[in-house]
Amino acid sequence: MQPDAPYSLLKELGKYKDKGLPPLHLWHPEESRAIDMRIDRSSKWFHEGSPINRPTMVRLFSTVLRREDDDHYYLVTPVEKCRIEVEDVPFQAILMNVHGEGEAQTICFTTNVADEVMLDSDHPLRIETDSETEEPSPYILVRDRLEARLNRSVFYQLVDAAIQREIKGETWLGVWSSGIFFKLMLLEP
Repeated sequence: MQPDAPYSLLKELGKYKDKGLPPLHLWHPEESRAIDMRIDRSSKWFHEGSPINRPTMVRLFSTVLRREDDDHYYLVTPVEKCRIEVEDVPFQAILMNVHGEGEAQTICFTTNVADEVMLDSDHPLRIETDSETEEPSPYILVRDRLEARLNRSVFYQLVDAAIQREIKGETWLGVWSSGIFFKLMLLEP
């Protein structure tokens, strides 16, 4: 890693501050390297082993985060891309709001980096179950292959909002959002 790598990245990021999401899909820099940055399982960001405690800095980095076809995560600018380590997924859903009710309701999540994501066909929910503990881990697609894991209290809110529905002879617990029934778990017969 070049000695000024984090500073050159910050210099490029500064050009896009407060302008929404930059056009990452248009950026294909030739220069690529790994930097000592990671996002732990709780979505806490670290640089060279130290936590990044400035929320605005984390938000800025999150806007240039991309998961590529090699399943690695990169911070991307027009001139370089820097591979970082992500232990699980980069974001965490920390708030949930339900609007409306029944099949017409919508569910919106807010992430730890202030992204707001509507549960819908473009932002589906998936549940991974640990094979040893059988503990579920729910995830929502935020954007471009980047997901947020629902934190425990948000998942409990989601389960609290769930209803039972018969689908092909099976009883499922799930939620309605944006006209779609999202399955949470199959109920025992």
